Amino acid sequence: MASLLQWQCHPFEGFTPHALYEMLQLRDRVFVLEQQSIYGDVDGVDLHCHHLLGRDDQGRLLGYARLIAPGVKYPDATAIGRVVLEPAARGKGLGNQLLAEAVAHSLRLYPDAPIMLSAQTAAQGLYERFGFVAVSAPYDDGGILHVDMRRSTLAA
Repeated sequence: MASLLQWQCHPFEGFTPHALYEMLQLRDRVFVLEQQSIYGDVDGVDLHCHHLLGRDDQGRLLGYARLIAPGVKYPDATAIGRVVLEPAARGKGLGNQLLAEAVAHSLRLYPDAPIMLSAQTAAQGLYERFGFVAVSAPYDDGGILHVDMRRSTLAA
């Protein structure tokens, strides 16, 4: 069983400069360097999101997701994006914790909105376990196949 992370969720203004740098560094390390997915990560959306950060008992950032309000990316739905785990933290059940926290916080912040996300096809099964259903054909996003997925507010 994985050890539980300490979760913090706050708007963009809640970042300290150091915490913002850590978050951007984690996203860069995984999405750009490891996955070699070249895209504009600093896209302006972060300014309009809540940010979910999971830290271990030593304060290290191991998991992150951004929670996007309805109307920012999708007209009728909130979105979960930039879901990422520190490479050394994988295979320990932390991805399940991260997604459970992201869904729970999204539902608390936006209780009447369905949740959308763009899932890497390799992780589609994880999202399906949390009630997400594919609503698009696979498509290339930054050199990696993705599929749009949606979770209704009634999903378990």
